[in-house]
Amino acid sequence: MTNQELQSLKNKFDIIGNDPALNRALEIAVAVAPTDLTVLICGESGVGKENIPKIIHQFSRRRTGKYFAVNCGAIPEGTIDSELFGHEKGSFTGANEMRKGYFEEADGGTLFLDEIGELPMASQAKLLRVLQSGEFIRVGSSKVLKSDVRVVAATNVNLMHAVSRGKFREDLYYRLNAVPIIMPALRERQDDIHLLFRKFASDFSEKYGMSKISLSPDAVALLKSYRWPGNIRQLKNVAETVSALESEKLSSRSERCEINAAILGKYIPKDDPNMLPVKSFSPEDAVSQSEREAIIRMIYQLRHEVEYLKEVVLGHGNAPVRQLSAAAMHPQEQREEADWQDADVSEVPQAFPGRVIHLGDGTERTVDEQQEDDTLSLQKAGSDLIRKALEKYKGNRKLAAAELGISERTLYRKLKNIND
Repeated sequence: MTNQELQSLKNKFDIIGNDPALNRALEIAVAVAPTDLTVLICGESGVGKENIPKIIHQFSRRRTGKYFAVNCGAIPEGTIDSELFGHEKGSFTGANEMRKGYFEEADGGTLFLDEIGELPMASQAKLLRVLQSGEFIRVGSSKVLKSDVRVVAATNVNLMHAVSRGKFREDLYYRLNAVPIIMPALRERQDDIHLLFRKFASDFSEKYGMSKISLSPDAVALLKSYRWPGNIRQLKNVAETVSALESEKLSSRSERCEINAAILGKYIPKDDPNMLPVKSFSPEDAVSQSEREAIIRMIYQLRHEVEYLKEVVLGHGNAPVRQLSAAAMHPQEQREEADWQDADVSEVPQAFPGRVIHLGDGTERTVDEQQEDDTLSLQKAGSDLIRKALEKYKGNRKLAAAELGISERTLYRKLKNIND
């Protein structure tokens, strides 16, 4: 598209901005519009994803057909199938008459499914069938109906992550993602932020007869430095709030009101890193306590083996390394004698006593001194894990020993060493 065509498109759909990523998204929408390919629009909430399906519909051969926008996240799970595919009279409580669904109503047109990631799994299977064959069944009916609908979907979540967690069908994802369109976040469109603010403030002043708002250079810098987690929607709210509270009714003396950073700062929320628009964390993603302690056990065991192997390779080429290799290759067979569990210094391999180690900071230590420090740290790690295991099982040593992966006899011995 030429710059003139692109600007004409933006004017028609009231799109503000000159960011290259935004322009690319608009160009893809126009290019794919004449086809019937399914489009998946990805972007954070508030970036203006709803403009893309309108452009696709207007530039397609279906422009004379109906256009429907459905927010899948706003429809209760129990009624989503009825909304999309319709229902027969008496199919459920409250179904007093037959009702056509959006797929039937939009036959020959375009259907925009927003927040597609919120669609229940059962409804996803039905949607997949419609996309593949155009067939669907009303709720409470056994008659197969057909519909010719162009589907454009949008999401503000990572659908691949949802697929990996079993929350979204993989086959449906690839069916929807025939043509992906990425809408950039507002913080990625630095040069458009002030332009959008001026547009929103100007529209507000014209609508309510208020003084026009302008920003000082320091206020513009503040505007661009904020990350705008709510994107364009949040920026519009701020612009309108500032216009309403800081401007005055138009008069011969006051037609424009300049806002500096100090005033603007009162209307911009303080930056909270916990509100960054990243993938949501679920308790299902957390590492359990037992897994964490198992990881700690292996880390300390491997740490000592690496230190020992380093001395073997760098300090004394003829040292017996075969025994170490066996322990490293089969840690489950050496679990009771793992170095992180031992409380006796005598059980730590005393390789090359008196040999000097050259440390990275320029200092020197003997092997004996280094091993003594390593042993103390490993002793503390082992003691902490033993106490945690006993606390977890309220002093039951048999269960604690099983948790730690050692015998009950070994646990008694180590408790004795800790208490001594």
